[in-house]
Amino acid sequence: MISIQTEGNIAYTVAQGKLTKEDYDQLIPVLENIIKQFKTISWYFEMQNFEGWEAGAFTKDLAFDFKHWNDFQKIAMVGVEQWERMLTQAMTPFTTATIRFFTLADAAEAREWVKTP
Repeated sequence: MISIQTEGNIAYTVAQGKLTKEDYDQLIPVLENIIKQFKTISWYFEMQNFEGWEAGAFTKDLAFDFKHWNDFQKIAMVGVEQWERMLTQAMTPFTTATIRFFTLADAAEAREWVKTP
């Protein structure tokens, strides 16, 4: 399940459990609208009890990332698990964005960081 909020060129999302294709059917139009309107996007991606992606969701995620690899300014990845921290590092080759991992305890700092140019 995913919840989405936007503020200017920033998308704030909270992912819980396993992301589905339907989550991406909801998310991608929001992100593409931000890119269309502002040309760039920053993304706060919080993971709560995150279990990863279903196959269809992962495919949609990769396709979106490749299409918009140069449209991201910052990505704040927020979670608690070591594999979530490693996921942040693994994303680096797929975007020109500055990517940073924050723990859930530092979520407020992550929200502020993603706002700064």
